[in-house]
Amino acid sequence: MATTNDSKSNKLIVFSAPSGSGKTTIVKHLLGRKDLNLEFSISAASRAKRGDEVDGKDYYFLSAEAFKSKIKNDEFLEWEEVYRDNFYGTLKTEVERIWAKGKHVIFDIDVSGGLRIKRKFPDQTLAIFVKPPSIDELKIRLKKRKTETDDKINMRVAKASAELATAPLFDTIIINDHLEKALNDAETLVHDFINS
Repeated sequence: MATTNDSKSNKLIVFSAPSGSGKTTIVKHLLGRKDLNLEFSISAASRAKRGDEVDGKDYYFLSAEAFKSKIKNDEFLEWEEVYRDNFYGTLKTEVERIWAKGKHVIFDIDVSGGLRIKRKFPDQTLAIFVKPPSIDELKIRLKKRKTETDDKINMRVAKASAELATAPLFDTIIINDHLEKALNDAETLVHDFINS
């Protein structure tokens, strides 16, 4: 993957967190800040579209066979098989597309994918872990969404414990106990990193 040596260009901003921590809210806020010059990295997925999802906007939807073929051809920056034949990943062409526009790439991505990007581009990546104030608070937030069954929520909470253990591997941690403060902290971190 072509990269330049100009440290001002080609930055990657990774936000990872357990489900319900507020990372998507933070990423959406940052995308609204034109001065940060960010563009969202659209992931590829091998699952079917849900509801009114749009190919090329929500995800790049691929068949499992097409996804595996791209893995074989080394077309992914990172990828993961979440369940059997259910793949998610970041296409190298997606990052190149955004960099070609002179923008920085921002990711809303799972913990393992975020750490893989950081390992591949250690100097160009700012990896931020968004932490809920507590597991109990996380459970409350997930219940408030009213989008999942109790079993699914319990599964996410169990997974969150393992994800929280990886927080020290990230460059920095934002504790999202007050949204305004979390948004301001994220803005400052990203602004300082892209201007460093």
